[in-house]
Parts: sequence; C-alpha cells; structure tokens
Amino acid sequence: MTTPLLILIAGPYRSGTDGDPALIARNLARLEEAAGPIFRLGHVPMIGEWVALPVLRTLEPVDAGEGDVMYETARRLLQHCDAVLRLPGESSGADKDVEIAQELGLPVYRSLDEIPPAATA
Repeated sequence: MTTPLLILIAGPYRSGTDGDPALIARNLARLEEAAGPIFRLGHVPMIGEWVALPVLRTLEPVDAGEGDVMYETARRLLQHCDAVLRLPGESSGADKDVEIAQELGLPVYRSLDEIPPAATA
C-alpha cells in the first residue's frame, strides 16, 4: 500500500493519426480508459492533453505551435506527478514523458497491474 499518487497516463495522442480528428479522439479515449482503473486503485489519474488542450485554445496562434505546447505542458506537469503509466503504442511525446520521469526518479509503470493500490483504496 502507498499514499495516493498523481499518475500521468502517457501514450499515443497524435501519433499514427495523420491529423485525422476521429483517430486523435480515439487515441484520447484510449488514454482515458486507464483513468478509471487508476482512480479505483486510490490514485489520481492525469493526462497531459487535459491540461494542454485548453492552453492551446486560449493562446494566440503566433504564441506557440501545437507540438511545443503539448511537450512543454507535459514537461511542466511531470514536475508535479508521482509516477507515469506508459501505454503501448508508438509516441515520441510519451517516450519523452518516460525519459523525463526517469530523470526525476519517478516510477514508470507499463501496465495497470504494476500500479500498487493506495492506502485509501
């Protein structure tokens, strides 16, 4: 048992979509599917896009490119996270999340089964 963790769910978002909004939405839904099980384990799930997308919508186009905002948001968010769940699938952004997490000494889980339950679960 552990104290509740803030766990970043990392996986493909735009990767493999060629910019197709339906495929991007499918990838986001896949990321979100992990949120419920993480919550049931007593932790707080987080997805970088939940934070980055509103930021993108409120910035002037000249302020930042989409990729820059997405990566920078994830980098800043990881400063507050306790762990990362890396879902399968090719994603340079998710790979970067893992790299940053490892630099910060955070655990990186590759499966929901690896996440320990929180003491409050």
